[in-house]
Amino acid sequence: MGKIQLLSEHIANQIAAGEVVERPSSVVKELVENSVDAGSTRVDVTIEEGGLTLIRVSDNGSGMALEDCELAFQRHATSKIATSKDLFSIRTLGFRGEALPSIASVSRLECVTSATNDGLGRKITIEGGTIRAVEETAASRGTEVTVRDLFYNTPARLKYMKTIQTELGHISDYLYRLSLAHPGIAFTLKHNGNVLLQTLGNGDLLQVIAGIYGTAIAKQMLPLQVESLDYTISGFVAKPEMTRANRGGISTIVNGRYVRNFALNQALLQGYHTLLPINRFPVAALHIGMDPALVDVNVHPSKLEVRFSKEAELTALIEAEVKRLFGRQVLIPTGVKSSSVPKGAYVQEQLELTRTVEPPKETRSPSMELDAEFYKDHKDAEDLKDSKSLHARNGLEASNSLDGLNGLKESSSNQRTDDTKWLPPQIKETAPDYRQAAPFPSTPPSQKQPSDVTYSRTVPPSDSGFASKKTTANTQSYMPVRDSAFRNTSIQQQRRTNEAFMDLMPSSEDSDAPKLPTFPRLDPIGQMHGTYLIAQNETGLYLIDQHAAHERINYEYFYEHFGNPAEASQELLVPITLEFTPSEAGVIADKLALFEQVGVYMEAFGGNTFLVRAHPHWFPSGEEKGIVEEMCELIIADRKALDIAKLREKAAIMCSCKASIKANQSLSILEMETLIDRLAGCRNPYTCPHGRPIVVSFTTYELEKMFKRVM
Repeated sequence: MGKIQLLSEHIANQIAAGEVVERPSSVVKELVENSVDAGSTRVDVTIEEGGLTLIRVSDNGSGMALEDCELAFQRHATSKIATSKDLFSIRTLGFRGEALPSIASVSRLECVTSATNDGLGRKITIEGGTIRAVEETAASRGTEVTVRDLFYNTPARLKYMKTIQTELGHISDYLYRLSLAHPGIAFTLKHNGNVLLQTLGNGDLLQVIAGIYGTAIAKQMLPLQVESLDYTISGFVAKPEMTRANRGGISTIVNGRYVRNFALNQALLQGYHTLLPINRFPVAALHIGMDPALVDVNVHPSKLEVRFSKEAELTALIEAEVKRLFGRQVLIPTGVKSSSVPKGAYVQEQLELTRTVEPPKETRSPSMELDAEFYKDHKDAEDLKDSKSLHARNGLEASNSLDGLNGLKESSSNQRTDDTKWLPPQIKETAPDYRQAAPFPSTPPSQKQPSDVTYSRTVPPSDSGFASKKTTANTQSYMPVRDSAFRNTSIQQQRRTNEAFMDLMPSSEDSDAPKLPTFPRLDPIGQMHGTYLIAQNETGLYLIDQHAAHERINYEYFYEHFGNPAEASQELLVPITLEFTPSEAGVIADKLALFEQVGVYMEAFGGNTFLVRAHPHWFPSGEEKGIVEEMCELIIADRKALDIAKLREKAAIMCSCKASIKANQSLSILEMETLIDRLAGCRNPYTCPHGRPIVVSFTTYELEKMFKRVM
């Protein structure tokens, strides 16, 4: 007697339910997708006890004809495909015809539907896959499906359900994604009588984002729009300051279908590049439109996974557009949520208590021009004489406190020679040695900085009660402020130095490339805890992480130079010896060509030992062995996944971190200004290579609000 037999329809449906209906969220997904395919403009979802007790989905779509009501609950019954060719042009969310019979086989289901506006519809009741009743009833146009006691006849499945909050979380998450995919549909989600989601259905994607993630995140979203021959991409991505601990905030929608695709997520993250901190992820909602022939959605029963015919082109387009988008932004986080004065706000009246006094004629020199504010409140020759002496001391102290940071030096020829005449210090740049204490990228010797330096200060008026005239003259610090010609020259030269650093911004040769945003002019006024620079401009107050700023400068320098290793490598008199385990040595031996492409020349020395014969001369002094060892660890850890581009980037990050100034290191005002100028010339002056912010700002209005000057 043969052993093979046909399964009954009931058992086959229960097996199919195991693939399609994994948990209550699977039921919600299938029913809501049917409502979307029916052309609904309103979909209401009501659940109780996490969906295990009740799931009700009602819509105002096209509904089903009376003769189709029973047929819809047969296996593989569908109205969305007719021939095999239709599988290559699927534009609907559902098409297999397995959802309704699978759900009905593990629950008590009731469906009321009508395809007309005459108020007449049909009601069908199914229990455990068996039709109990079919009758006519009053119904408005659309469909309402009620699912009760899910998995009542499959106790093993019910036993392994999670808590109510867990199941509710899965349902909410999918409804959030679907509302992002279809902002033109009004979705409502209720659980035990509480409204968890309600969208307007007016087609505004940003309003849906605000309803899901909150208005704070919605205000930080940037619109993205790009189109190619094969793809149309639109949506919103959050600024780098708005991040999450997981990828849950990323929603990729393909032809109206929410999908999970690792390649698309990675393309988005590569677009952010170093703008994101380690292990932090952005919030984004991307709509991707394409010809259905370029995507295969028939990969998994849940239809959450898809395959693309031109995946490489799609990921490259997303990555390039995200980079281009952030290249047009000034990404300086603000200290307070709102930076604009609200309507009707009361602003405390302020009085201007400063005045300008022209300097005496005998103190002017044709070779210098001092800011008029320098002479505020000097009412006698003694004050002016003290201030000259103080300026000279400040200039010398600034010069002597460079502590190995190349780029600024004092010229001894401009020191004060008498008590009646003072000239500002001449400032010149020297070619930096990148092996000594982490320099700034250099300016060619042929391009000298102007010798004239203007100084500005703000001094309380003599009648304000803050200090006496003598005390003010001897304790006031002065801030060197270079003129616009110097600053523009320095920034443009730095950008020319970084022309080869092409992975962060669009090419300058691209005619469609937008004009890069201008980094704000910042004038340093001090340092806090030896770690944060305090700067100001006409818009407000800025705090700068000095280590992160120097790290960004060095990163762009090192990344460029790792691309030209042959010009920088030097042979070592005494080779560096490295030892590995047998398995590690095998990996290193296979990847020696990668080291050569970044200027590190290694060779096997027998056993598990390798010798480093040469490395780039600009490796930070004293850190050469540690950098090569870390490069080896990267290659060993990633093995086949690491390519030259990743090694080049990671090596540049390692070098920049080791070569940068550290926290608790005091800087002079001149060093602060040089650091800010070099930072302004970077392609991305807003985050360090690890994604941490470099600059944060407080607008004048925010500060006034803190001090209750604005009520």
